[in-house]
Amino acid sequence: MKRRPKDRPRIYVDFNEMLDKDLVLLARADSKTDSSGQEVQLFEGMPVHLYSDDVEPHDAILIADGKVEQNVDTGWSAEVKWCCRIDAVGIREEGRDT
Repeated sequence: MKRRPKDRPRIYVDFNEMLDKDLVLLARADSKTDSSGQEVQLFEGMPVHLYSDDVEPHDAILIADGKVEQNVDTGWSAEVKWCCRIDAVGIREEGRDT
């Protein structure tokens, strides 16, 4: 079972699915359910809050913030419609200063 972030509702992503150092795959469809159970309708430029489990070695939650972008990749990720451009703060562990 996925652990849930404590600071605010966030959308689950897999930070292993990065297209660039600050671009992560987000969703194949136009909506995604956040950590509070609410369905979120995605659109270009939408600010989003992300999270992912970091099982090894800390059993922590990784978080990031960014904006939704339409996926333009034609390679292995072409089936995914939406990505998220992560802001300059980057990916970090929940509850830790960057």
